[in-house]
Amino acid sequence: MLRRKPTRLELKLDDIEEFESTRKELESRKKQREEVDGVGANEEEGAIGLSNDHKSREQMINDRIGYKPQPKPSNRSSQFGSFEF
Repeated sequence: MLRRKPTRLELKLDDIEEFESTRKELESRKKQREEVDGVGANEEEGAIGLSNDHKSREQMINDRIGYKPQPKPSNRSSQFGSFEF
């Protein structure tokens, strides 16, 4: 395999300006989301929302990995079947 010399990258003024504008745009979007989330939420709604978000997040993960939880049986006969001695 042939080894080549490292390519020199030059940082141009246009690249810096593009980066700064993109960063400011993302920050403004983040501030808007925070304002929208903070306006209509009181403590009770927030607690309910967190529990629902947690459940839906857990459900999304289970769906993604293909896990389908089954309820555990409560008595021994359902665990081991019916054995006759």
